[in-house]
Amino acid sequence: MHTITPFAGFGLGMRRDHYARYLSGEAAVDFVEVISENFMLEGGRPLDTLGKVRERYPVILHGVSLSVGSAHGVDGAYLARLRRLADRIDPLWVSDHLCWTRTHAHNSHDLLPLPYTRESLAVVCANIDRAQEILGRAMLFENPSSYCSFAGNDMAEWEFLAEMARRTGCGLLLDVNNVYVSARNHGWDAGDYLDGLPFDRVRQIHLAGHATGEILVDTHDQPVCGGVWSLYARAVARCGAVATMIERDGHIPPLAELEAELGIARRIADAQRRGQARVAA
Repeated sequence: MHTITPFAGFGLGMRRDHYARYLSGEAAVDFVEVISENFMLEGGRPLDTLGKVRERYPVILHGVSLSVGSAHGVDGAYLARLRRLADRIDPLWVSDHLCWTRTHAHNSHDLLPLPYTRESLAVVCANIDRAQEILGRAMLFENPSSYCSFAGNDMAEWEFLAEMARRTGCGLLLDVNNVYVSARNHGWDAGDYLDGLPFDRVRQIHLAGHATGEILVDTHDQPVCGGVWSLYARAVARCGAVATMIERDGHIPPLAELEAELGIARRIADAQRRGQARVAA
């Protein structure tokens, strides 16, 4: 199985509002992340734009439709298209989510939750093995935000992720906002979640904002809140070289505001590294 080379840097999701800054190379980022499905095309302006941006920045392909939780398996045609895109762009890595999105006849276009059972784990691992084989590379998988749980769960989410990574050799994309949202919604201890993760498998961290109310909802349309920043500091202190990215999909501000927010992540990560260096000395 291929391994995923660590990459330490700070990036943003590339959104249409900011294309010009990325094309000019003026964006103050170390990499960009794009939604894979938006560029799984045979040609056209979007793919041409991505190719030009790739000349200036490393790119991560982040998918939303692989559906590794589907009982009937992953879609071979979808994976063939994704491989063509990956071969063309040569991304840092390809990622998706621990979820299911579709049946044979219907794509929900939503990241639907899975039961954390041994049976579900076997299905997910088989699907990841097939996806990685077709793509010819190891992938990263992101922990979901969740708003319900299954009475028949055999294990905690973090235990499921750890065993999934062990069996398949995949990497993990740690979405810190999703940990925060799910912990608040379910009454988990976010520290227990972090304690249960194999941080040697984490290659990337996502940060984002969420909507508040009776439950928290992962909306990606607000700045990162203080609680998520605190959890990020705890996570990054346990990581080696990882990529950190801020997601913003709604209420998108000028790029300068997102660059400033990304600067907070840089400062937190730098402070953790300096602290570790003092302890080592």
